[in-house]
Amino acid sequence: MADTISPLDEELERARVAWLYFIGGQTQQEIARRMNVTRLKVNKIIGQVRLSGNVQINVNLPLTDCIELAEKVSTRYGLIETVAVPDLDDFMNQKRVIGEAAGSLANGLIEGRDMGVGVGSGRTLSFVVRSVQAKPKFDSWVVGLTGGVTSGSSSNSFGVATTLAHVLGVECHYLTAPIYCANPESRNALLLNDELTDVLARTEIADVGIVSCGHLKLETSLTQIRVVKDNFDAVQKLGAVGEFMGCFLDAFGKPIDHFLNDSVIALPPDKMKLKPISMLVSGGLEKIPIIRAILRAGYVNRLVTNEGVARALLQGPR
Repeated sequence: MADTISPLDEELERARVAWLYFIGGQTQQEIARRMNVTRLKVNKIIGQVRLSGNVQINVNLPLTDCIELAEKVSTRYGLIETVAVPDLDDFMNQKRVIGEAAGSLANGLIEGRDMGVGVGSGRTLSFVVRSVQAKPKFDSWVVGLTGGVTSGSSSNSFGVATTLAHVLGVECHYLTAPIYCANPESRNALLLNDELTDVLARTEIADVGIVSCGHLKLETSLTQIRVVKDNFDAVQKLGAVGEFMGCFLDAFGKPIDHFLNDSVIALPPDKMKLKPISMLVSGGLEKIPIIRAILRAGYVNRLVTNEGVARALLQGPR
């Protein structure tokens, strides 16, 4: 695992260890295994917390509320792990903090391993890949999980995948096609290209999937694509609450019956369920419906979000 750690990540790690030990009742060995750190480090953190006077009847540490929220979300939705970061007023800073927390989580999952890492697109994911510091084994590789859009170069699937491959020091594979075709027939024609179908197959065998999701607002880069914009009202009338890797889902995570879902070039949501490590990285109150839908359907086994979203996910029916 990388030696350098940001102050926010250090505080999150410290608070998580304290909560799991003093409130969650887990042993040092269980915490070390869960967080992918050494038992010695867990022991050192617990000692520091005791000496600091932060342990009273409750753990009196900043971010402890986030840790407790994350534990409850994991339990409710059957997730392996959830990370909830503090709410911030600034839109871009919120994305950055969520992304950096996801990058820290990804470090422990990738470091020293031989694996394929699939990554989606979006601004939050652009922060994730820039904060990853892990070094996997030489034979590892990165693959973009979706086709591209024509704007937002740093947050485009090509840009995000390229950055991640660079920081990991491994080769990169791209779905060199638009994320949406004009119709299913156009998609089928593109998939006659063997190289493209080979990369699409690689998205399925990647061990790790790091993805985001989108709400149904016309100002997003995805909804500005002509074929999506022309069918935006129809998609909403069919009950879509957002998109996940380009696939429009209803409130329970089921793909809606619309030709756009048959025209997308991306890893299908059902294939994410098969990955040993699948991480949804997304926040903001406007994304609560689509985040809840993805968790309801069980597409991912890890979530990184902000505390406001975590609280909302605990309210109402699962």
